[in-house]
Amino acid sequence: MRRNILITGASSGLGAEMARQFAAKGRNLALTARREDRLIELRDALLAAHPGITVVTHRLDVTDHDAVFATFRTIDTELPGGLDRIVVNAGIGKGAPLGTGRFDANLQTAQTNFVAALAQAEAAMELFRARNAGHLVMVSSVAGVRGLPKTVTTYAATKAAIGSLAEGLQVELLGKPIKVSAIYPGYIHSELNEHVAKTPLIVGTEVGVRAMVAAIEAEKARAYVPAWPWMPLARIMKFAPLPLLKRLI
Repeated sequence: MRRNILITGASSGLGAEMARQFAAKGRNLALTARREDRLIELRDALLAAHPGITVVTHRLDVTDHDAVFATFRTIDTELPGGLDRIVVNAGIGKGAPLGTGRFDANLQTAQTNFVAALAQAEAAMELFRARNAGHLVMVSSVAGVRGLPKTVTTYAATKAAIGSLAEGLQVELLGKPIKVSAIYPGYIHSELNEHVAKTPLIVGTEVGVRAMVAAIEAEKARAYVPAWPWMPLARIMKFAPLPLLKRLI
């Protein structure tokens, strides 16, 4: 059992709900995000509901790469026995069609969703390689299955990159004690997508994260969650000809 879990981007949305569900399973947690006030509020609620666990919080901007390494190392000393699962979850959803004058938004998404995720993976693997044990979880998205148009182009590219990063580690570590999972959530309601028009495929945060947590606990190499309808839809998206893909999305 992975007893000590670090979750980045834990102040709201999927990260906060993962914290709630792992806490209910009796896991010790390290929660990081930029909004420290929300982290403290969440920590206090978790400790009130589950007094037997340990919860530590750290303000962290994942685009500050030096801070990522320093924070991960510090947290590893704060939880008895050190970290044995790290969930790379922090991300944003900004974006604009390429060539429309919003390179700033696309750059911020690329830096936060991929370059910062690379820093987190590096920091996590530094800890795990030292003890030859651990579980790295990379939260991608079904948007990473294929290139997507307009405002989602850069976001989808970053999520594809995260999946590729996870898969590369899986090949390297095959048969070894360090495990790596790539989780591909479908449409799950969160703060990240509050501005998106309603879709019949969206599920509530609690339901969607329950599927994520189950896949993480099973340490699946790749998981589309919830499995229905996203497992078959991801396969269709992956192999559909471009004209069909355009009609589907």
